[in-house]
Order: sequence, then structure tokens, then C-alpha cells
Amino acid sequence: MWLGFWRSRNRLSLDELRYLTDQLFRIQVVNEVNKDFVIEALRSIAELITYGDQHDSAFFEFFMEKQVMGEFVRILKISRPVSVSLQLLQTLSIMIQNLKSEHAIYYMFSNEHINYLITYSFNFDNEELLSYYISFLRAISGKLNKNTISLLVKTQDDDVVSFPLYTEAIRFAFHEENMVRTAIRALSLNVYHVGDESVNRFVANPPQSKYFSTLVKYFCKQCLELSELVSDALKKSGLEPASTILAAVDELEDALYYFSDITSAGIPDVGRLLTDKFLKHLVFPLLLPSLKTEPTYEVKIGSVTSLYLICCILHIVKIKDLANSIAAGLFIPPEVFVANSGNKANGFSSVHELTNESEPSDNERLGSENDSLKAHLVDCTSGTQVHEEAAIKANVSIDSSVALRETLLLYIRDGNNFQVLGSLSVLAMLLQTKELDESMLDALGILPQRKKQKKLLLESLVGEGSGEEQLFSSESILMKDGLSGELDAYLQRIKDQYCVSTSSTAERSTRRCPRFQVLDALVALFCRSNIPGETLWDGGWLLRQLLPHGEAEFSSHHLVLLKESYRSCTCALLQEARGLWPDMVLTIIINEWKKCKRAIEASSPRKEPKSILLSQWKFHEEVAPSESSIPAGERMCEVVKVFVLLHQVQLFSLGRPLPEQPSINPQGDHPENSRAKTSGLDVSVPKPGTELKVVDALPCRIAFERGKERHFRFLAVSAGISGWLILAEELPLKQNYGIIRVAAPLAGSNPRIDDKHPKWLHLRIRPSSIPSLDPTKTSDGKVKSRTMVDGRWTLAFRDEESCKTALSMIVEETDLQSNEVEKRLKPLLDLENALGLSDILQHETSS
Repeated sequence: MWLGFWRSRNRLSLDELRYLTDQLFRIQVVNEVNKDFVIEALRSIAELITYGDQHDSAFFEFFMEKQVMGEFVRILKISRPVSVSLQLLQTLSIMIQNLKSEHAIYYMFSNEHINYLITYSFNFDNEELLSYYISFLRAISGKLNKNTISLLVKTQDDDVVSFPLYTEAIRFAFHEENMVRTAIRALSLNVYHVGDESVNRFVANPPQSKYFSTLVKYFCKQCLELSELVSDALKKSGLEPASTILAAVDELEDALYYFSDITSAGIPDVGRLLTDKFLKHLVFPLLLPSLKTEPTYEVKIGSVTSLYLICCILHIVKIKDLANSIAAGLFIPPEVFVANSGNKANGFSSVHELTNESEPSDNERLGSENDSLKAHLVDCTSGTQVHEEAAIKANVSIDSSVALRETLLLYIRDGNNFQVLGSLSVLAMLLQTKELDESMLDALGILPQRKKQKKLLLESLVGEGSGEEQLFSSESILMKDGLSGELDAYLQRIKDQYCVSTSSTAERSTRRCPRFQVLDALVALFCRSNIPGETLWDGGWLLRQLLPHGEAEFSSHHLVLLKESYRSCTCALLQEARGLWPDMVLTIIINEWKKCKRAIEASSPRKEPKSILLSQWKFHEEVAPSESSIPAGERMCEVVKVFVLLHQVQLFSLGRPLPEQPSINPQGDHPENSRAKTSGLDVSVPKPGTELKVVDALPCRIAFERGKERHFRFLAVSAGISGWLILAEELPLKQNYGIIRVAAPLAGSNPRIDDKHPKWLHLRIRPSSIPSLDPTKTSDGKVKSRTMVDGRWTLAFRDEESCKTALSMIVEETDLQSNEVEKRLKPLLDLENALGLSDILQHETSS
């Protein structure tokens, strides 16, 4: 029978379609003998229907006339080989995806054939079959609209009572295969975004609403797993985060974007449900209590991971009630959430209790997924969990009765770098969250001053409260009217829905104007010496957002603290001018000035939330030998970053605009009697092969390879901020002239005469650039600092006097180089006579 299939015929013709369907009608059972013909027939029918949809409507009319969809169902019922089921699902997927005619889609979705195939009991132990089935479901969802969706649901009294496409799909929402989970998310979003009110009610009401609750629980499991991964990785002190952590972060953020897409569909009940589940299962029992440093109950996410997750939720999930509830939760002490973690009646539950809930599932497979999820949650929370604080010791002890907002400010004042970065990021994210009411931002103390002035002006115009009095007041004032109405409303809601007492919180939070509390913390941050410069830049961004230009915004105490910190940093910078990398100081100042200005003047924070987590590996660096110049170079870069930030804050506090370039003197002419002039060098970087005079050069010997000693003339020269150690070969036919063979940086050479051989001079040869400023790309595309090490020269001179002369030459040229750096820095350091910096410069120069 099937041999006739191969007879000559126009492959894309109606006759071919008629022949194929006729042959299928004759088949009574599909077995190993005829399966190949059936598979090829199904594949060809899909091709013909797709072709006819674009060229000839007669093809699909024949398809409807012969009720081929019903024939497909019959073939499935009588098929034994799984390969036929695979081809049938693929055939239908191809047809549904490629049909453009609405009439054709309406027919495909009618007569319950599609619903029968959706609910058919396939053997999903076959992974390939599951993959084809999921593709089939997703193809159907891609054709949903307000007209077609009605063909796939069953209704009763205008209410949807059955929607197989949706209910069967969400059974696989938590499948172990990521591609399956992604497809189900796309399908569900296609359903939500149709906008059919009866379908929306169906998905938002029990038992289907259980899906959203399970989604949040699954997300909680991901959060706990991430915290455990971070904790384990930090214990190993790796130099970079493990790929498993990066993958977990990506999957977690994808989940949040899925929540965001769900809420963007505009189903009010679903938005409220997600908010409630997020608060009940994640925010109140896990995230907010974890901001404390001392664990007090059995389940805990590390504080840094918690700060990261709060930022992610605020950044991605745009639900007003959720954002405002998180903000209101910051006015509550963590002890309150811990005390309520076991309250099942009205409050929230711990994760252990969530995993033990006995909730009947609406179908067996979704119930199985729920059981699997609960098992995962138990695994993540049972036993002895090692938290991030075991790997990163907190530098601050937090009173459990202090509201979490004050905890964030204490972290900024006294926490370690990761807690500072996380706290700044949370405040910055709250500031950027458009869903937060301005009165909520004002209560938090992060309402930008320009918006606050506008708010007070409006209040004064309508005669509300003390708006006029506060409008023209620049001093620290008490919040006379208590917390904002918006905050009061959310605190009351938290109290009513989650049995959280907030009575003492409001009183504690009104002692001092919240904005000045934040300003106090930022000023204290700028005075800290143990925080990296780039983290201080994040504090600078927040400061610029809160306050306009003007010294009046700072108290006299603030200004004194900032000036003292600036003085201290200036001293450190002057020390670097006489350190191992003076030739790089000006270049780095210019580069970091632009970066810092761009960072603090940006409209939004420059870092993504994940930087809070990944920064924990940035500072786990290899320990270089103590005598190496590499750590000194990195330290100099840090000093410059801090100096640039504090300098720009000083300008900001004085009400001055930030210039595009730092104030640095131009390079002056070299003295006529300098060694650079005498030798005839007129370039900043002497290159091998360059001719120079060797009148001042000293004869020496050096072996770059064992047993191969070479004779050179040694010369140390400085030209402006550059300086070089030069080894030249004397020209035999041109007296007092030589050719440069080797040149190395002068700075950081650390000359030393050998104790046992007074004719030998030991020199450290520093790299010409700092490794972190000259990164390289690895084979996988990652940027990594070059691995550089210091070299060593041992020069042997003719006599002891020549060796001492060489040493003096190096010291003298190094001083000239450092003096030139200080001279060019002078206008930058003379920021304000009132700062008293001139005596510092004079003292450092004379010493």
C-alpha cells in the first residue's frame, strides 16, 4: 500500500493531499511495519497545509471537508510506536505556527480535537516526547486572542470552568529542565495578556490561583539555594564567583522578570495575590529579619544576599503595594518579624512550616510538583546551614529593637564594604522606585531636596501643617506631625494582615529628621578609611540625588568632618607622589576624575543589583609578596579614587560645579642642566635603539642570562613626571655617545648596595603600568588583570665610588620626578585656603 506513496506526483498539489489522507483513512493500526509511511504522511500533510494557506485556500477546504483533524486523533489512538506520536505533535505544531488565516485557526481550535490532544495521556517518561508536547502547547498559546481563546475553554454561567491548555501546562511549571520551565512561562504569559475577563477570573481563583502561591514558594527555594551557594563559595576563598552562583543569579532574576510580566498583564487579583505571597513567604519571614547580623531562628538568608534580593525585587517587580510594604517594613525592628514567624493564623510562616502545609492539589501532576518543591525547601533549610556571616564577619552589632531603616544607616556608618554597598543600593533602589509615594520617600529620608521643596511649597499654598515653616528652614527639624499618611496606612495594613506590632516604631523614627539621619550616615561614610573608593562613589551618587548644590545643606559639623577627611586623604595622596608609582598618579587622577564625575552625576545608579553579591569576590585577591610594587600600585589607585570623590564632595559642599577636568598644572620645561637635557633625550619614553650622550653614564656589568655578562653604561634620568633607568651600549666610533638597549621605570626601583659586595647595586624593576589598568581578555571573553611581577637587576660597577654615585643619581632623579608631580598637583590641592592645605603641601615637600 505505502509503496504507492513513492509514485511520481506533484508534491505540492491538492492531488497529493487527497492521496495522503485517503491512505491514512485506510490504516487500521499503526505498528512497526507501516509507521514510516504514517510519519512521512503526517509530515507531508503539514507541509501541504502550510503551502496551501499561503497559495490556495482549496487545500484547507479539503482538510476541513475530510475532517482530517479527527483523523489525526484516530491515528494517535491506534498508534503503538512513540515515533508516530512525536510526528503528530510536530505536525500540529508546524501547522498552528505557520497558518496565517484566522478562519483556519478557528477551525483547528474548534470541535474539541485540540483539547483532546492536550489532555491525552502521553508517556512523558520519554523526554523527546515531552519536548514536542510542550512545543505543541506553546504553539497553541501563540495564536490566542479574545476570539480564539473562547474555543479552548468550557464555560458555565459566563464563568470558565475548564481550560485544559492552561491547567495541563502549569503542571510542568517546575520541571527540572530549564527549557520546559521557560516554555511554560511564555505560554502562561500569552494566556494572561489576552485580557479575557472570564479567563482572568479562572486563573486568579482557586484552585488555579495555587499556581502563584507555588511560584513564590519556588522562588523562596531559589533564594535559599543562592544564599547557601554564596556561603559555601566564600568559605573556599575563591578569586571569582563559581559558575553555579552566576547561573543561580541569572535564573533568579529571570523568575523576577516573569513575576513582572505577570503583573503587567493587569489582572488585579493576581497582583494582590503575588504581593501577599511575597510578603508572607519571603519578605517578612526571610529577607527583612536577615538584615540583622545575629541569627535568632533556624532559617536565615545572609545579610548581603538579602540586600541583593530586596534590590532585585524593587528593581524588577513593579507592584505598588509590594514596594510600599517593603519600604514600610524598614520602619519595623527585625525582632517583630522573628516573633511572628510562627504565627499561622494571620501572620506569616517560616519556610519549614510552608513545606509542611497540607494543601490539596487540583491535579496529580501539579501536586507532585508541589511535593517535589516542598522536599527541595526542606533540604535547603534543614540541618546546619552555614550563612554568609560565617565567611564575612560583620563589623557592626545591630540592636534587634532598632528599626531596619536605622540598621541600614548603621551598616553605612560601621558595616563592612559589602554591607555598605548593599545598604546604599537598597536606598538608591528605593529612591528610583516610581511605585513609592513621595511621602514614603520623605519618611525614609531619601526624598530629593528639589522634590521636598516642591512638596512643602504646595503644602504652604494650601495651608497644610507646617509646610511654610519647614520650607524656609535649613536646620535639623523634628517631624512634628508624625509619619506620613502613606506610611501610616501601610504600617496599619501590615499590622492587620500579618499581626506585626508597629506602635513603638513610629515613636522611635520621629526623633530626628530622617533626611538628616541619612546625611549624617553619608558624611560618616566619607570619613571612613576602610571602604573602597568605588563604594564611596555610590554614596556620592546618593548624596547628589538628595541635595542640590549649596553649603547651606550641610551642617557645620558635617563640613568639619568632610574637611578633616579630605586633609587626611590629601596627605595620603602626597605620600603616593613619593611612593612607587609617582609617574602614574596624574594619569590616574585624570581618568578617575571623569569616571567619578560621571558616576555621581548619573541619573541612575551605575551598578546592577547583582554587583552587591559579586563584589564579595572582587576583593578576594591573590596576596602578592610584601616587597612587590603591584599591591602598592593598587593601593595608590584606591587612594586616588577616594581623593577624587572627597575633592568633588568638597566642591559640591561649597556650591561649585564640577569641572570636566581636574585642576592640574601643565608640564614645564626641563632645566638646561638636567640629565635628560645633557643626555639629549627629548622624549618621555626612551625606546631601544635611540641614540643619546653618555657623558654622565657610569660603566657597569649585568647578566640577564646565567654566564652571559654584558657591558653597559648606566644612566638614571627624569623628564617631568617620567623617569627611567637606562642601559646603553657605547658607540665605538662616536665618542661619548651610545645606543639605548634597555629602559625601565625609575620610580619604585628601591636602590640598595649589596652588604657583602659594595660594588653591586640591586634594583627592583617595576612594570610600566598597573595590571588592573591594562586588563586582558580570556578565551571565554572575560576581562582579567594581566599577571605581572617585578624584575630584579644587579649592576656591578668598577669600584665602590661608582656604585655610590649611581645610587645618588637614582635618588636625586627620583626626587626630581616626585617634585614635578607635586608641582603639577598644587592647584588641585589648593582647593580652599580655609582648608589649611598649603601647610600640608609645604610640610610634605620639605620632608
